[in-house]
Amino acid sequence: MFKLAKKVAVVTGAARGIGRSIALELARKRASVIIVDLLIGEAEKVAAEIRKIGSQSLALQVDVTQTEMVREKFGEAIEKFGRIDILVNNAGVLQDAFITDIKEEDWDRVIDINLKGVFNCCKAVVNYMLQQKRGKIINIASVGGKDGFPLAGVHYSASKAGVMGFTRQLAKQLAPYGITVNAVAPGTTETEMILHRTPQQKKELMEKIPMGRLGKPEDTARAIAFLASDEASFITGETLNVCGGLYMD
Repeated sequence: MFKLAKKVAVVTGAARGIGRSIALELARKRASVIIVDLLIGEAEKVAAEIRKIGSQSLALQVDVTQTEMVREKFGEAIEKFGRIDILVNNAGVLQDAFITDIKEEDWDRVIDINLKGVFNCCKAVVNYMLQQKRGKIINIASVGGKDGFPLAGVHYSASKAGVMGFTRQLAKQLAPYGITVNAVAPGTTETEMILHRTPQQKKELMEKIPMGRLGKPEDTARAIAFLASDEASFITGETLNVCGGLYMD
């Protein structure tokens, strides 16, 4: 069983859902975990859970779309922990909409959070990782960026496809410096993002999945923990599907 002892991880969007599961999984592997989210009250609760596990934690209120705020808050994390070894870009938003119903502000919001937020957070940590000559960056994409999702808006699929293209190019740039960059593409997962789905819609989604069930946040969290470990040191530029066979490369 691999461990992440003495590693410092930042997980964005970690106050709930997949992000919370990722943060707790990394903490169970003995990493110190910085919880980044706009929902500071919920983030503090996750940080408290992590401390009960026996790992260090810090909650930071951050809007990942705000470049200067990201730079400043990540600097605070470095000041407290001395390093950042792992960055998990999980913050994201899903919106269902037909193209004719998408307003310009809807497009901008989804792209800003899902794609610009990844850029902002990567840029904020890369200089530190270059100095360390090592680091792990893991971006949360989606199989919706590969094959589309029923009901999901084109702006969502575009943003997640962008995350995967960003991941591949950044991996090429950073590989010579000992930094790996990968992505995980979950399928439909039991989180707050699908609470608005009707029982019939959930049934139809499940029927499309060869393994016959929706994903659990823990499924994605375990994949993240592997990519964050030394066991994945020769893997970079990849997108790992965690979708029960909904999409197969």
